[in-house]
Amino acid sequence: MSANILISQDLSCVGQVSLSVALPLLGACGFQPNVLPTSLLSTHTGGFGDNTYLDLAPEMIKILQHWQELDLKFPAIYLGYLGMNPLDVWLSELHNFYPPDNLLLIDPVMGDHGQLYRGFNQSYVAKMRLLIRKASIITPNLTEAAFLLNDPKLYTATISINEAKKLAQKIAEKFEIPAVLITGLTLKDSTIGVVGFERKNTSSWSLTKPKLDGTFFGTGDLFASVLLACLLASMPLYHCANTAIDFIYTAIKHTSAKHDPRYGVNYAAGLPDLLAKLKETKE
Repeated sequence: MSANILISQDLSCVGQVSLSVALPLLGACGFQPNVLPTSLLSTHTGGFGDNTYLDLAPEMIKILQHWQELDLKFPAIYLGYLGMNPLDVWLSELHNFYPPDNLLLIDPVMGDHGQLYRGFNQSYVAKMRLLIRKASIITPNLTEAAFLLNDPKLYTATISINEAKKLAQKIAEKFEIPAVLITGLTLKDSTIGVVGFERKNTSSWSLTKPKLDGTFFGTGDLFASVLLACLLASMPLYHCANTAIDFIYTAIKHTSAKHDPRYGVNYAAGLPDLLAKLKETKE
């Protein structure tokens, strides 16, 4: 697959989340990332107070019009945090830039801990349900999975691995998505897990790691970015997810206790192992 990819999500000026981690990480992995920011924030929304927010949907439309004149296509697209108006833009314009049978990874960022993020509502959820039908793979957390299925019982539930596998399968079948990963599952045995379901062979699997103390911003963005890098290197999905969860575990373990967690984790610590795995795959 071509190394030419498109990342579209928000850009936070302070804090290593979204574009500020996806762009350098995928570039370091040897790909050619192109970007379409959906919004510009003074900081990310976790712990810095009242951030500024600039909706870039009007500029997105102009950019996409220019790209259409150039007949640009992207063999791989990664959509993360969008926002109300940018989601509308992608619903109407995605078909112009996404050739059939290529890779579309959507991280349907909407909420966590049983609640939608500020600025999102049920209308946004309904539109996200339409967008994910176009995806090759999605990576919701449990809250986002619950909203996608409109199942209030799941919003604050503690879920088992087997229940999470069934949930991933239900989403994949309902929205006709080839693969669904549910990420960041907090389990009863002090572990954190990821489950996956793949429709082509109706297989499900799970991965767990010991849960490390603390709250760390941007780990979901890192997971999706590493997952995409490994998929582009033609690694099987299970191994992609395993590599991504190992990467985050290493990054957190090498983040100093004195480090302000609002600024993200030390993801540079995980790069040597990641690049070595990608090199092995290419060889």
